[in-house]
Amino acid sequence: MRSCLAPTGPRKILCPVSAFSRVAGADNHMGAAIMVVYTIGYEGLALAQFLELLALNDIEHLVDIREAPISRKAGFAKPELGAALAAAGIRYTHLQPLGCPKPIRDRYRASGDWSRYTRDYLIYLDAQGGSLAALRDAVGAARTCLMCFEADANRCHRGLVAAAVRGEGDVHHIPVRPPSPQGELAFE
Repeated sequence: MRSCLAPTGPRKILCPVSAFSRVAGADNHMGAAIMVVYTIGYEGLALAQFLELLALNDIEHLVDIREAPISRKAGFAKPELGAALAAAGIRYTHLQPLGCPKPIRDRYRASGDWSRYTRDYLIYLDAQGGSLAALRDAVGAARTCLMCFEADANRCHRGLVAAAVRGEGDVHHIPVRPPSPQGELAFE
């Protein structure tokens, strides 16, 4: 871990060195650009903290893959989030077809069966070729981050979407935990 200053003020944020080692435009051994798909969940974060994480990771384009881009959490509904991102110089796109359909989410809530959720969502995702192609193009054009609610990327469909579009590239889940009582973000 190393400390760094947040771009929006002097508050200390703990960052792993590896978060700074990924460089947009890095090359593989053949000289071709390596595509990196970033993902983030906003669970446990205030909007300002969320924006700081995007800035720290040099995100240029945020793709919201919630089926319904609404939130009870201040600043994370589509209109407010889009405006905040624009003010931060980050492009915002909502790709509703990549959101998890309500019947699949409801079955998961009732059963807690992650294997079934994954299977059902991947079947659904397989039929979203146009949206996946659009996302692949976006990731290839700019440093792009997929967003959903869950902090744990292992229990969120965004990991499945990222894996579907990465090709030979990499997936980097921006790891966050809720802020400490001192207001510091901690990266896992």
